[in-house]
Amino acid sequence: MPPFRVRIPYGPHPEQYAELTPGTPAAAAGSRAGVVVIIHGGYWRSKYSAELGRPGAADLAARGFTCWNLEYRRAGNGGGWPETFRDISAGIDALEPASREYGLDLSRVTVLGHSAGGQLAAWAAARPDPAVRVTGVVSQAGVLNLAEALALNLSDGAVCNFLGSTPDADPQRYRSTDPMFLLPLPAPVIALHGDADSHVPLSQSAGFARAAAACGSPAELRRVPGDHFDLITPGTPAWTAVVRALAEAAERAGTFDMTCS
Repeated sequence: MPPFRVRIPYGPHPEQYAELTPGTPAAAAGSRAGVVVIIHGGYWRSKYSAELGRPGAADLAARGFTCWNLEYRRAGNGGGWPETFRDISAGIDALEPASREYGLDLSRVTVLGHSAGGQLAAWAAARPDPAVRVTGVVSQAGVLNLAEALALNLSDGAVCNFLGSTPDADPQRYRSTDPMFLLPLPAPVIALHGDADSHVPLSQSAGFARAAAACGSPAELRRVPGDHFDLITPGTPAWTAVVRALAEAAERAGTFDMTCS
């Protein structure tokens, strides 16, 4: 029997909700896994939904992780700049009231972001004065360099479609959302990338990891076997690497102190 899942709204729009899947009690006993916030990808477009995160949430819950599969408005259904960012922030902070009702451990909150969700995960970690602090980020082939993604015209102009402007017209919009400009982050990042990924180039993860290292912001690049979607498919070697990274991120929570400038 699959673990139970409850839908919790965090705003009035139909796309403003999270799906809470608590960790299976037997697997969670003595676990220090905490909460995993899942942010799905799809190049920020409305045709892709939280359904992408459900298989991973079910698998992780069976391993003892409590999952918060976050839906948000995307370009095409009321999202984009700045609505998507407001949703990600509100959706993560909604863990606070949920923790009181469901007894969640918010001392370990790891954000797991796939593809465009990786960009949103890094942005979430950088939020100033959040109600719920992100303690770690695991990026699954994340779009971690918006300037490069724009220059490469990834997914037929997805970055400009999402942000609704160009860097020349609104440089601050890009500086406040591009993970490369958000460094150093107040949480460590594990950037996973498939060695056969044809959707997001490896340079997105590799370039971010190099830039993070240059400023002393802990980030690690891990190349894994498989394609773009193997990273969200339970049972693949890439997914095994995701589970390992999440366990490591949870274990490190509370031991990290950002002091680089």
